Amino acid sequence: MQLKGEQLAAHLERDLLPVYLVHGDDPLLVIEAADMIRLAARQHGFDERELLAVSANFNWSDLYHTAANLSLFGGRKVLDLRLPTGKPGRDGSTALQAYCARRSPDCLLLVSVFQLDWKEEKAAWVGALATAGAVIKLFAPKIGELPTWIAGRLRRQRQSADAEGLRFIAERVEGNLLAAHQEILKLGVLYPPGALRVEQIREAVLNVARYDLDGLRDALLVGDVSRMIRTLDGLQQEGEAPPLVLWAICEEARALAQINDGLARKQPLESLFKEARIWGARQALLKRALPRVDGQRAKNALIEAARIDRMIKGLADGDVWNEFRRLGLLIAGS
Repeated sequence: MQLKGEQLAAHLERDLLPVYLVHGDDPLLVIEAADMIRLAARQHGFDERELLAVSANFNWSDLYHTAANLSLFGGRKVLDLRLPTGKPGRDGSTALQAYCARRSPDCLLLVSVFQLDWKEEKAAWVGALATAGAVIKLFAPKIGELPTWIAGRLRRQRQSADAEGLRFIAERVEGNLLAAHQEILKLGVLYPPGALRVEQIREAVLNVARYDLDGLRDALLVGDVSRMIRTLDGLQQEGEAPPLVLWAICEEARALAQINDGLARKQPLESLFKEARIWGARQALLKRALPRVDGQRAKNALIEAARIDRMIKGLADGDVWNEFRRLGLLIAGS
């Protein structure tokens, strides 16, 4: 059986199958779907749970042994199998197919995969899981759908926001639903049920990191490399959401690219500031950065930012925070 993510809740109210495969391109959706299945399993008497995390040295015979090793008191068990790479290999494929052919009536197999490529979706082991139970493929909302997704999450905690407020959150958590989830929960803690003002949303979303992010942007523009590195280290230690850090850096890179482009066309600097909506003290900071960051350097920074964005979304390998430091040096360095 193949199920869509939005069908899972209704399905679990009607039925509970012996095998489930949950996969998708965003960890939050996979985690939440797996939580729903585990909760339904507990309600059906599966009181025990055995976690099996597949690594390079994983012994697939553990799947059989765990299924056979039931409690002396006859409890039913959830076999919670985590498959980080989405590729079980030859032994794993054989083991999963064999389990589906001889599954235990007292065990529920739940396989969680964060990313499953299109080739693996057609693999024999996936087909065996679909035949024995259900495969749930989860799709993260697209950029244009993210405000609606956020609005739905706010409704769960009896809150709402207007289009501007929803767009503000969406722009700062784009591509990272875990970060969006955290910000929405924060709003539920800080404010009572009801309509949220844009000012409340701005304060809540930025209140923890406002000083640090402002400090990061200032350090980038004035070329203070030491301060830039210290600020990034602090943001990493405090668990700041990478999409928000990337947004802060990109704001300055985009502004520098836009202004350099206008200067190349002989446009007055003051009119360029007005067009880019740059006011007050930030104009002075950008004036300090322009002799150091020309148009090509600013564009190179945006190219690097796009690469980091792919890392944050899990589409490329690399250490995001090290890449933030490299990107910062590209803007702040001499």
